Amino acid sequence: MRKIWWLVLAPLLLQAKCDSLQQDIPYVPVDFDINLDLPAYQTLNVPTGHVLLTGGSKGIVVYRYTDDQFVALDRHATYDIPEGCAVTVSDDGLFLEDPCSDSQWLIIDGSVMNGPATIPLHRYYTSWTPPVLRVYN
Repeated sequence: MRKIWWLVLAPLLLQAKCDSLQQDIPYVPVDFDINLDLPAYQTLNVPTGHVLLTGGSKGIVVYRYTDDQFVALDRHATYDIPEGCAVTVSDDGLFLEDPCSDSQWLIIDGSVMNGPATIPLHRYYTSWTPPVLRVYN
């Protein structure tokens, strides 16, 4: 009897699909160092500071969360990845905003806050050995 159920159930399970599309931003190798003693990175010397850098798919935003924690997020918006919109930092510095879909992500971790986006921003690894911050994937 169990074999009959599996024969009936297996084809149905194989035809099942997820309703949500999983999209991934294009993979780009990332591995660079930032020396926070340099004037260009002065804003990263205090928590809540951020800088926009080239690299990744559409650029990278680096945010200093605490004295020893940093967040590096790809600026490629995840709502409609093929459209290729780049997020910008909100005026208050708390969110990353997609000008194409009006989606918002939290700058401290890239999680979705508002809008039609459901996928968080791509996060890169960071390693802190003062005064050098390494960003990599």
